[in-house]
Amino acid sequence: MKKRILSVMSSLVMAGCILGTSSVAVNAQENEKIVDGSVLTTDDTSTGRTENGLERGIHLMDGECSISKAGTSRVYCYGSTTANHEVDKLAVITYVQRYHEDTDDWGQVDWFMESKENDYFVYATKTVTVDRGYYYRVWASHIVRKGDDPLEETYSYTDGIKVP
Repeated sequence: MKKRILSVMSSLVMAGCILGTSSVAVNAQENEKIVDGSVLTTDDTSTGRTENGLERGIHLMDGECSISKAGTSRVYCYGSTTANHEVDKLAVITYVQRYHEDTDDWGQVDWFMESKENDYFVYATKTVTVDRGYYYRVWASHIVRKGDDPLEETYSYTDGIKVP
């Protein structure tokens, strides 16, 4: 009989823990702050991709960017542009931005770019030293040019990760 009571009580405690954890997760989602499309998170990494359908052009396929914590006061940043086929020129311009709580806006900390000719893929990476205690994100511009056709351009961005 004691084993049965202990089993029932253990099951009730376990159910309470599961329900308590679920309600905490829901509250965290309801209270998350979004600034210019980026969620402010405490995650170690974030990846952003061009919106489905918006990036597709005659020559431009898609773009991607990411940001990851890379040690104390450092973030690793990445951006890439992919064309549908070989193009005359393609580029990725990658901006590292910091969230300013007082203005509720993103400000530029650093930027870097890479371009290629007669290719279909380009990427750029950089490890950037940043101040601790702030949220950082990557915003990337993806550009493709083929012949006399108009320039095709789109963008992607990550969520903001906090560097503690």
